[in-house]
Amino acid sequence: MTYTPKGSAPPPAPPAGPGPAVPPQATHASRSPFPPPAPDGGPPRRTAFAEGVDRLRAAATTEPGRLRVIGAVLALLVVAFGSVTAWQMNDRSAAADDVLHGSQPLSSAAAEIYRSLAAANTAASSGFLAGGQETQESRERYEREIREAADGLATAAAASERGSGSGKRVAELNALLPEYKGLVERARANNRLGYPLGGAYLRYANDKMQKQMLPKAKEIYDNENERLRADYADATSYPWAAIALGVLAIGGLVWAQRRNYRRTNRVLNHGLVAATAASTVVLVWLAVGHTVARSGLNDSYDDGVRSLTALNDARIASLSARGNENLTLISRGAESAKNAKGEVVDKFDLQFDTDMATLEKQLAAAEDIADDDSGEKPVKAASANMKVWLERHDSAREADDKGDYQCALDQVIGGEARPECRQGDKPTRECFDNVDDNLGTASRHEEGEFERAAQGGRDAMTGLPVGAAVLAVLGAAGAVLGIGRRLSEYR
Repeated sequence: MTYTPKGSAPPPAPPAGPGPAVPPQATHASRSPFPPPAPDGGPPRRTAFAEGVDRLRAAATTEPGRLRVIGAVLALLVVAFGSVTAWQMNDRSAAADDVLHGSQPLSSAAAEIYRSLAAANTAASSGFLAGGQETQESRERYEREIREAADGLATAAAASERGSGSGKRVAELNALLPEYKGLVERARANNRLGYPLGGAYLRYANDKMQKQMLPKAKEIYDNENERLRADYADATSYPWAAIALGVLAIGGLVWAQRRNYRRTNRVLNHGLVAATAASTVVLVWLAVGHTVARSGLNDSYDDGVRSLTALNDARIASLSARGNENLTLISRGAESAKNAKGEVVDKFDLQFDTDMATLEKQLAAAEDIADDDSGEKPVKAASANMKVWLERHDSAREADDKGDYQCALDQVIGGEARPECRQGDKPTRECFDNVDDNLGTASRHEEGEFERAAQGGRDAMTGLPVGAAVLAVLGAAGAVLGIGRRLSEYR
């Protein structure tokens, strides 16, 4: 029998009716990317980004918050200044290095290709005039110039970009050079046998050289000169972006220090002073270094490249004139042309006059550009020999026009000339050799002047890109530490 304990109420019976309602559970398909609404039906919860923006805005209204923003902006400005300075000066340094070791040597090599081809053509015509008495020296000179032209073409082919205009012209010249040599050898063989066909072969070889090979060599020379001018423009252009950022960074640092002084009455903030000093050093180094580099590169162009261009043009004109002088005797009036007066004259003698006018003009230009006695003296010597050359050429033409071919030949290539044919102690061949030798001496001097000036300009930028980057990092660190020192006063 069961007894109910005394003093204890029985447990309450469970309530009748349904139990409490359970809220429905969201399934995977009902999930939304948007935050759920608040339980009371209010606006949705804000994202972390929006809350961060609000906190940042609220922090900027306090002095510590403003200091943090100022520090971040100053550090960013200093780092940007150093980065842009390093980038721009590294590009200009690379362009200056290209001028010194790339485009200018290639420009000189292109000019040497042109000169070697013209010299080989001149040597071939000189040897042809000597006939069976062609000297070993004349033959060796022709072979040497052909080898130098072939070597120059190989160098240009290696340095040219694939598919470029210069590369195509080099390939075309490599194909034409053996054809030209074959024509010259045929001319020599027929000339030794006394056949007049030799002169026709030599004129055909000269036409191939003058109308096909030399224009292509001139195009290579012009392309390399254009690349040289582009490298000069890149190396000497002002780094305006770096300068503007430098002024802006220093201005911001000065403003921050003035603001600090007005709010705290403290004259100096060590961190900001260090950042200002570092930025000022970079800006001054940038301005002075680039100015010195620009001056050196401009001097190398004005006193080196322009002089070399005038001397190269003068040398090519003298070679062309000598070749046309020889061909005047070889052709013996076989080809004619009209001069400016409408008179019919020998074609090669007319071209000789044009070449000598060009030679005189380029020698005058080279003499004006020369800035010292070492560069001016050989140019003056070349001008003096050119005048003697003209006088003796006129004498040889006068003898040839009178029908005295041997007298004219002796005055052009040398020999045992009769007393009445002798004009001075040397033939025009030696006058040409003296002109060519003096122009070569002047060219070597101007190349040295170019290298010294260009190297000085290149050296003025040495260390600037790395130094700017290092000082910028130090300046940014100084700005952050300076602002941090002020923030510590609020803790």
